[in-house]
Amino acid sequence: MPRYRRATWKFPDDRRLSMGRKLGLILSGGGARAAYQAGVLKAIAEMLPRHAHNPFPIICGTSAGALNAATLAVNAQNFRKGVQYLANIWKNFQVGDIYRSDPVGVFNNSARWLTGLLLSTMGINKLNRVSLLDNAPLVNLLNETLPCEKIQENIDAGTLYALSITASGYGSGQSVTFYQGVKGIQPWRRARRLGIPAKIDAQHLLPSSALPFIFPAVRMHREYFGDGSMRQIAPISSALHLGASRLLIIGLGQGGPEVPRHRQMGDYPTLAHIAGHALNSIFLDSMEVDLERLHRINRTVSLMPEEVRAAVNLRHVDVLVIAPSQPIDRLAERYRTRLPWTIRFLLRGVGAMRRSGANLVSYLLFDKGFCRALIELGYQDALKRKEEILAFLAQEQEAKGPGAADSSPQ
Repeated sequence: MPRYRRATWKFPDDRRLSMGRKLGLILSGGGARAAYQAGVLKAIAEMLPRHAHNPFPIICGTSAGALNAATLAVNAQNFRKGVQYLANIWKNFQVGDIYRSDPVGVFNNSARWLTGLLLSTMGINKLNRVSLLDNAPLVNLLNETLPCEKIQENIDAGTLYALSITASGYGSGQSVTFYQGVKGIQPWRRARRLGIPAKIDAQHLLPSSALPFIFPAVRMHREYFGDGSMRQIAPISSALHLGASRLLIIGLGQGGPEVPRHRQMGDYPTLAHIAGHALNSIFLDSMEVDLERLHRINRTVSLMPEEVRAAVNLRHVDVLVIAPSQPIDRLAERYRTRLPWTIRFLLRGVGAMRRSGANLVSYLLFDKGFCRALIELGYQDALKRKEEILAFLAQEQEAKGPGAADSSPQ
């Protein structure tokens, strides 16, 4: 674990100077859990000068993290103002802002799902746009709150180097990263993942945040896309392809050493328990594995002579991870009754209102009480690491030994 010297943040007079640092911000996905990221960002914004520009030249978002990433990119001219705007959105969320929870909407969507399923068993393909919930309100929210034309304006002004949004192609099986940035960034293609340039707007944000099974897939570029966390085997790679050499990652899995929580299970797991387990696998496991891979490469690079590093095209990547200090599913248990009665009724049938279903509920609980609790958790977690964060942003870290680059969460 690295130790950082006490640092005083000094934002460069030339706003383009920060572009040379290539500091990347990675915001992972997780439905309503992404409110935690707003809390961390709120604390970071208060650490910096009031009118500071965006300190993260490269911003990468996936799933709900893509919505947060785009909001920061749109407001790159004034980081604190953008974060306040983001936090206010999360603080005032209602379930109906993201998906339909009114009786008519829930009934119609459920009837369409059951009808489509029945017809499919008869050999008639009628499962078009069928999902557990109807996220039509999210479409309106994105159109109303995100003037995406400002992304290019901020790139031209030098306050943003690149923004990327990742979605998963159901047809190709590829993890596709759509990016918008300065001229000269080259597209990439690797095993099961590629990066292509695009003018990012709500069309890209909607599929990236389409939770599997829960929200419908979105057709784009002659293919249907779903949540970007699916099949994202290397969530860190997009930032590196865009040129980042240092990374700040705001994750949504519990920080610190993993302590297995064994629970007595006398009964067969409910559908909600299985679904929550699957969502955790999709949203959390890939990031943890990719971080472990990065730390291993960093340790290998630290043992190489400089000429060998250049020959094999490997470089050290500093990384700092901020993750929840408390299990989010336990927090969701306290707020699950705040879901509208229609959604509780719908989820009760799959066991989501039981304790074992709290994981699934945490992804769907777009309630201001739950979101505010997550924001406060993120805010406090970041404040506890203030000096470490400021030193990392100011590039004043002091490495000690071969393992100094290992910045796993405390």
